[in-house]
Amino acid sequence: MLDKTKYGWWKSAVFYQIYPKSFQDSDGDGIGDIPGIIGRLDYLAELGVDGIWLSPVCASPQADNGYDISDYRSIWPPFGTMEDMEGLISEAKKRGISIIMDMVLNHTSDEHRWFTEALKSKDNPYHDYYVWRDGEPGTPPNDMRGCFGGSAWEYVPSLGQYYFHQFAVKQPDLNWDNPRLRRELYDMIRFWVQKGVEGFRLDVIDSVAKEPDRKITARGPRLHEYIRELSANAFIEPGIVTVGEAWSADTGEAIRWSSPDGSELSMVFQFEHICLDRGEEKWDSRPFSLPKLKRCFERWQRELHGKGWNSLFLDNHDLPRAVSHWGDDGKYRVESAKLLALMLHGMEGTPYIFQGEEIGMTNIRLGLEEYEDTETLNMIAERREMGYSDAEILESVHRQSRDNARTPMQWDDSENAGFTTGTPWFAVNDNFREINVKSALSDKNSVFYFYKRLIALRKEHPVFREGDFTLLEPEDETLFAYIRAARTERLLIVCNFASEARRWRAPAGFESAPVLLANYPEPEGDLRPWEARLYLAGEGEK
Repeated sequence: MLDKTKYGWWKSAVFYQIYPKSFQDSDGDGIGDIPGIIGRLDYLAELGVDGIWLSPVCASPQADNGYDISDYRSIWPPFGTMEDMEGLISEAKKRGISIIMDMVLNHTSDEHRWFTEALKSKDNPYHDYYVWRDGEPGTPPNDMRGCFGGSAWEYVPSLGQYYFHQFAVKQPDLNWDNPRLRRELYDMIRFWVQKGVEGFRLDVIDSVAKEPDRKITARGPRLHEYIRELSANAFIEPGIVTVGEAWSADTGEAIRWSSPDGSELSMVFQFEHICLDRGEEKWDSRPFSLPKLKRCFERWQRELHGKGWNSLFLDNHDLPRAVSHWGDDGKYRVESAKLLALMLHGMEGTPYIFQGEEIGMTNIRLGLEEYEDTETLNMIAERREMGYSDAEILESVHRQSRDNARTPMQWDDSENAGFTTGTPWFAVNDNFREINVKSALSDKNSVFYFYKRLIALRKEHPVFREGDFTLLEPEDETLFAYIRAARTERLLIVCNFASEARRWRAPAGFESAPVLLANYPEPEGDLRPWEARLYLAGEGEK
């Protein structure tokens, strides 16, 4: 078991993200909850994960599924009580699993007490907790648009002012220039640390130093000043792990965020690889290019080595399902799900598994009127106004909607996939009878047991944590192969991103190296469709 009192323990860890609303319902109301999570902790312990990234559970009107917090110090009632949360922290810790809370520090709900006070008067002390500009109705301060569509400014007639919201109208942005606000946030984080929380994932933290008058929403001039102050005042214990979500991060910024001196955060959660096949907007796509993906991963691996620390992920609550987006979710679903796991977990960084990824859950295909996500619904309305056909819109939704990741967890082949005895808050994917945990646990060749073995290997071999990175065949259109080397160990990962077999011979130094893990039986000779192998060479094979 990892010693989590020591700085850097997360470099040997694997985290598992839970989207509480869709994980496990314990009381039949159709909404996942904290007691439901507690009831599944043994499953996560069996998988071997070291921590749970828990998407927001704080009180919220749910305009953006919990990322609009109305009270940082209480639990949304459908999820349970504070006693339930304390029980989750305690029961997880007994199994060696840390709770990493998802904390939204860039904005609140418009129903938060701070904002309701801010609306009362320009002279109210809480007014300056948010970003305001004077203006006239119909003439916002500038033409900035919110990430979910529409203007980023909302007019309040009683004040004669606009407030800034980078996301939904019901998510007013906080004003980090106000030191009193920052102290309140630090005190709130300490509240959760005292309850036993061992880390925080910080939602869009690269936006807190925004300067909307200059149209700057990310990486504002005071960003690193604020993050260093946050770290010094809120993340005092050496074992606290902090993950900064930063869509704007490049490798240089990531090194500053995650410097080994611990002055800012433990690691960065960046999205460059996610955006490679997107067009000008996330809903438009570009052709997938494996060489571009390989060069992206190579740059992050090489430039952060020894200088910073990265998160490793393909899936999360904001993204489509990895096996549907990156792999083949039809004939080769199992093989490609394992390949993606091996490709990612072989790299330097801390891996994150999103609920259901470990059993190969796929995107869902619904009609336009059946989706729930506010971003998706806004896009549908906007593109209809722009003249897109419903068929064109539906293609984009099926490919990119955040709702793909938010369907209920598929536990078994019973009604509603074992998620709830009631009516689920969102549609269950109709492939649950084939793809579910019960089936995975009964099959020793399942995606689940591949993940379990991979997690165990990362703990057994320091090369995963310490090795440098060498990319092989950078321009090959279907082969992703790389070497990690550290001290007396070298590992080789090879992945065939194609539905056809291809010729393969291990490179020099690995001709006689054993295959430690593979997604096909008898892994030797040429590569089969979507085949992936891990070779491990010791000092004697060099």
